[in-house]
Amino acid sequence: MKLTSPLWALTCLTTSVSALSAAQWRSQSVYQVLTDRFSRTDNSTTATCNTGDGIYCGGSWRGIINKLDYIQNMGFTAIWISPIVKNLEGNSADGESYHGYWAQDIYSLNSHFGTEADLLDLSAALHGRGMHLMVDVVTNHMGYLGCGTCVDYSVFNPFNSKSYYHDFCLINYNDVNSIKTCWEGDNTVSLPDLRTEDSDVLDVWKAWITDLVAKYSIDGLRLDSAQQVDNAFLSPFETAAGVYVVGEVFNGDPNYVCPYQNDVSGVLNYPAYFWIRQAFESTSGSISTLVNGINTMKSTCADTNLLGSFMENHDVARFASVTSDFSLAKNAIAFTILADGIPIIYEGQEQHYTGGDVPYNRDAIWYSGYSTTSTLYTWIASLNQIRNQAIYKDSTYVTYKAYPIYSDSSTIVMRKGFTGYQIISVFTNLGAGGGSYTLNLAASVTGFTAGQVVVEIGGCTGYTVDGGGNLAVQMAGGLPRIFYPKAQLVGSGICKSVTGVVGLIESQVGLKRRLGGIFASSLVLH
Repeated sequence: MKLTSPLWALTCLTTSVSALSAAQWRSQSVYQVLTDRFSRTDNSTTATCNTGDGIYCGGSWRGIINKLDYIQNMGFTAIWISPIVKNLEGNSADGESYHGYWAQDIYSLNSHFGTEADLLDLSAALHGRGMHLMVDVVTNHMGYLGCGTCVDYSVFNPFNSKSYYHDFCLINYNDVNSIKTCWEGDNTVSLPDLRTEDSDVLDVWKAWITDLVAKYSIDGLRLDSAQQVDNAFLSPFETAAGVYVVGEVFNGDPNYVCPYQNDVSGVLNYPAYFWIRQAFESTSGSISTLVNGINTMKSTCADTNLLGSFMENHDVARFASVTSDFSLAKNAIAFTILADGIPIIYEGQEQHYTGGDVPYNRDAIWYSGYSTTSTLYTWIASLNQIRNQAIYKDSTYVTYKAYPIYSDSSTIVMRKGFTGYQIISVFTNLGAGGGSYTLNLAASVTGFTAGQVVVEIGGCTGYTVDGGGNLAVQMAGGLPRIFYPKAQLVGSGICKSVTGVVGLIESQVGLKRRLGGIFASSLVLH
C-alpha cells in the first residue's frame, strides 16, 4: 500500500500512552487476537494449521507486531490478546492449550507465544502508535491434563495445594452456587476451581495483577469466567489492576448480566450478542426482540457504554457459519460497532471466516493473506472511521445512550449522539435479495432539520433533508445506511467526494481520530 508522506508523518508522530481509565475506554475500538492463530513470527501465510486438531499453530507476539498496520488500518485503537501465562503442556482429546486458558504457572510466560522481550516489544509497538493493549486473564481456575479427581496440585505455581480449590464437581449452570463453586471443563482436561472467596487467593491475584500491568504497560483487561469467581473478588481485583476490566458473563439475561457492573466496570454484552444474531442471521430474524432488548439493557445496566459490544468471539460459532449473505453481515457488524459500548471485532470477521463452533471458529488468519481490500475489511474501516469522527467532534457521543427511533418487521433505525452530531443508522435483515424502496424518516425521530445535508457513509452519498424535515432513505440490496451531518465531515477526508479533501493544516490528534488508522484514508475515503 503506497504511503502519502503528509499523512504518514502526522500519524506516526506519537508519544507514549499511559494506562486508560474506564471512561477513556469508552472511545476505544478493539480487535480481538487469538494469539496462536493470528500471525507467525516468520510471516508465513501457508504454514499448516488444521483447526480441528486443536494444537499450537505458531502464532506469536512478534507476529502480531508484524501485522499492526493491518489492524490499525481498520481503525482499531486497541487489541485484546490471549492469556499470556504458561499453560499445561501436552495433547488430549480436548487438544493443546493454544488458546491460553489452562494455566499452570502464572509467574512464567507462555513460551509458545514468545519471550518477555517480545511481549514488552508488542506493548511498546502499540503505544508507539497511540494504540492500547488489553490482556485476557484467567483467575477462576488452573488447568490440569487429567480427570478432576486425579489432579496433582503440586504442579501449579502458585496455588500448589488442594486447600486453594473447591472440591471437584462439574458446573450445573442452572444452579448459581454450582457456577461459583464447581469446575468448568471436563474430565479430559480438568480446570481446578480456585476459592476466590478466600483472602489468601485474592491477595495473590491482587499482587500478581498489579505487577503484571506495571511490567507490560497493560491498558485494560478482559477477565475470563467472571461469573464463576466470587463476586466480592471482582472489585478489589480491578482496583489492584488500576485499569479497566471487562468481564466475561456468558448469559443472555440482562437481569443476570447487568448487576455485575456493581463489581466490575464492564462486562461483555452477551444479551445483545444473542439479539443481534437472532435479528440478522436470517431474513426472518426478530427485529422486535432486538428493539425490546436494547431498551431493556439501557434501563437495567449501570452504563451500557462500558459494555463490550460484539457479535463473534472465540467461544461462539461465526456469523458466516450460519449465513453467507454479505448484506446481513454488514448490518450485524455495523450494529455492533455503532451500538453503545466498546466495539470488539474478533479476528477473521473482516475476512468473512465461516468456522462453526469451537474449535472451528479459530482458523488461522494467515490463510486469508491479510487482504486489506476484502469487502468486510473496508466496511469495518469505514465504520470505525465514522465512529472515531463522531467522538472527535463531540466527546459526549460515547456517553449518549443509543436508542431505536423506528422499527418494523425488517428494519431497526438507531440514533446515537446529540443533535448536530448524531449518527442515524438504518439496519435491515432483508438480505442481499432485498429490493429497492424508500424509507421516510421524520425530523421528530432523526433530529435532522429541513434543508440539512447529511452524508450516507456506506455509499458516500449526500442527502438533503426535505422542507418538511423528512429524510427519504433509499434502501436497496439489504444494505444498511449510516447518516452523519455533512457539516461535521467537511475537510475530514471521509467521503471526500462529497465532503472535500483533508485540510493540510490539521492537528495531529484530530487527523488521527478522523482517520482512525495510519492508512485508512486510502481504503475507504471515496
